[in-house]
Amino acid sequence: MKLKNLVKTGVALSGLILASVMTVGGVSADQQSLTLAQVSEGFDPARTYVQSCSACHNSGAAGAPRLGNADDWSARAEKGLETLYENTINGYNNIMPPKGMCFTCSDDELKAVVDYILAESVE
Repeated sequence: MKLKNLVKTGVALSGLILASVMTVGGVSADQQSLTLAQVSEGFDPARTYVQSCSACHNSGAAGAPRLGNADDWSARAEKGLETLYENTINGYNNIMPPKGMCFTCSDDELKAVVDYILAESVE
């Protein structure tokens, strides 16, 4: 059982590294630059998504549901927000790490990122 989890984690991390390399060129200039307004206004779920979530959720690495793909997100959304929040905060299935990749995010900030993803993904 432990070996299986280790293999899953290795596959997920490999996918994360590959997705990170692949998505660098796919991020718009607006998403790459942090403006003074964003710093002074505080937390930005879209910006946090780009920084912490997009590597897997843009490419579908390790089976991650893709941003903007209603088919990927609709079944998950049916489980309810609390389940999605819990999976984001605590990690999911030994593939998605706790807090996704935003280790400095509070639980409320992670919930805001989930809300952003769903707003961009579910019809």
